[in-house]
Amino acid sequence: MFFKLLILFILVPIVELFLFLRIGVRIGLPATLAVILLTAVIGAALTRSQGARSLANFRQAMGRGELPHREALDGLLILLAGAVLLTPGFLTDTVGFLLLFPPVRRAIRGRLGHYLKERIQIIDPPTGARDSAERDPKDADFIDI
Repeated sequence: MFFKLLILFILVPIVELFLFLRIGVRIGLPATLAVILLTAVIGAALTRSQGARSLANFRQAMGRGELPHREALDGLLILLAGAVLLTPGFLTDTVGFLLLFPPVRRAIRGRLGHYLKERIQIIDPPTGARDSAERDPKDADFIDI
């Protein structure tokens, strides 16, 4: 995992620099800087509005007594989109805008949910443990939420 992240942190800036140079030569420095600033402003506004919508959906799911797993994953993907949109670059902006596009986010959320479901195990406390924890909280060996 460390090696993959290291390669990612090396390759992304190299690709971004290459794209800056190629696009900058074609459209010029002022236009390149304008595009970078414009995508940051638009990305921040879209991230803010979709983040607020995701938070409202999260609260509605909690209010209905449902587990807001979809809403939480959406919120994390929107947060990631905002982070990469604030990073200057054409590749990161493309990834950020794709993450703000709901069908793309839905597809990634499905794959991410499947990945996490295979790796996370939820274990219910033993049936008698809840009763004993209610009688003497000091003896409880789990956190009851």
